[in-house]
Amino acid sequence: MSHHHVADNLRQSFRALANGKPGASVIELPGVSIASLGVTFQMFNAAFPSELVETRAALEDRLRAAKNYFDSRALRWAFWICEDWLAAGIRRKLSGVCATWGLRLSSDMPGMSAERLRRPTRTLPAIEMRRVQSAQTLDDFRALGSTCFHVPIAWFSEVFDAGITRQGDFVCWVGYRDGLPVATAATASANGVVGLYNVATAPEYRNRGYGEAITRHALDTALRETTANRIVLQSTADGLLLYRRMGFQPVTRVLVYSSIP
Repeated sequence: MSHHHVADNLRQSFRALANGKPGASVIELPGVSIASLGVTFQMFNAAFPSELVETRAALEDRLRAAKNYFDSRALRWAFWICEDWLAAGIRRKLSGVCATWGLRLSSDMPGMSAERLRRPTRTLPAIEMRRVQSAQTLDDFRALGSTCFHVPIAWFSEVFDAGITRQGDFVCWVGYRDGLPVATAATASANGVVGLYNVATAPEYRNRGYGEAITRHALDTALRETTANRIVLQSTADGLLLYRRMGFQPVTRVLVYSSIP
């Protein structure tokens, strides 16, 4: 299993979300890819290394190019990197170098991969799955995401605007119990890989299997509707044991450094 699947799908998910947004940009700079939604939430104005970074000077070159780009557009931004894009000798220097460019670590997530899902080890709850294709499902997707990821609803709505209901490469789902939205998930499919994103469960419905149920539905649908033969994700600490039970194994670490206000 390779970290390349995680890194490539992550970058593609940003490109899919950027598609059609008036302030978005997807460009290649020397050694760094930009996939920016042009939004307030800096995590979605992203820069990614596009090749192995072997020296501090090479890392600084990439950060300089990204910072200059985002500064010219007056946007806060984030540097997303799978640690395997860094030569071993430069990894321990990453946080210090990023700090000199006005970035601090905001997320450290295991990047995980699986070729197939294991069968559930428990009976999952009944849940009605709706693809986000209407104003109501979009509102419910935004509201749950804002609550669970502790992000202002206005920021979340900028990222997931009405265009997401017509998006074929980034598919969002909401799960309902007795008519109430209880969980979300999304998938991004590209180059034979399905990526899992935006898994969230309403606080009062957690630890009941709703997150696993919608995750399995979203992934099963993506695998059925595409030619993908591998699944990737970035896990939170809370989701790690569940994803291991489902058949995922860590293949890298995904680090996110965000610009300091």
